Amino acid sequence: MAIWLNSDSKILVQGMTGSEGTKHTRRMVASGANVVAGVTPGKAGQDLDGIPIFNSVGDAMAATGANVSVVFVPPKFAIGAVEEAVNAQIGLAVIITEGIPVHDTAKFFQFSQNSGKTRLIGPNCPGIITPGVSNAGIIPSDITKPGRIGLVSKSGTLTYQMMYELRDIGFSTCVGIGGDPIIGTTHIDALQAFQDDPDTDAIVMIGEIGGDAEERAAAYIGEHITKPVVGYVAGFTAPEGKTMGHAGAIVSGSSGTAAAKQEALEAVGVKVGKTPSATARLMREIMTKG
Repeated sequence: MAIWLNSDSKILVQGMTGSEGTKHTRRMVASGANVVAGVTPGKAGQDLDGIPIFNSVGDAMAATGANVSVVFVPPKFAIGAVEEAVNAQIGLAVIITEGIPVHDTAKFFQFSQNSGKTRLIGPNCPGIITPGVSNAGIIPSDITKPGRIGLVSKSGTLTYQMMYELRDIGFSTCVGIGGDPIIGTTHIDALQAFQDDPDTDAIVMIGEIGGDAEERAAAYIGEHITKPVVGYVAGFTAPEGKTMGHAGAIVSGSSGTAAAKQEALEAVGVKVGKTPSATARLMREIMTKG
């Protein structure tokens, strides 16, 4: 079992014919993902390596049974692409595109919330992978193996590092939720899904400076999560008032600092590593004891 992405996942790629869409479609297929369709308006009837291309998400779903979309479209077209996927009631839409205006993200996030049919992951994220089963996005598939750790992370590169550091133990599902100010799936969503997944024994949560998502996740862990959680918060040395990397990673006064997030997590029993490698060691201790 896994969260949100499993052997029944049939993936379509919005923007498959673009350079990024083409490259990562081939990577997903090579990793074993079941990519059944592409969507590029005006290119119906064409194909990529035998994968048929359709004009719309609805047409692709009707013809192939696709239930997951991965969005590789330029920022200015992203709102239209996501709203199309939501209108078609696809179950999961993974939005890889970075640089989407926050106003657009707010609109399509509310649109998906109102529909109640589509889970959004992202935007500005690496996607989701269930190792050995399926891969929706740009996460490398060959750096870890299947296992019983769940991983949720704001940072793409730290997702990859944690997967690699714990590659001998392995992961049930790894989710990169993105670091923009507004995202479709939160730490809390993933924490609860891992809590409910019988094949996940422990959880790694990676956060970063900015906002209060990690503090809210800490409060949720204290009330609802019984599985062991270890954490890492990127940005201990970030200067105040400067946006760092992700659009949401900005510290204002004492709000959103790595230290405040660490304190909140540790207050509910989450062990927090000072570095990604230290965090991996904490998880290794949990998974190998006894």
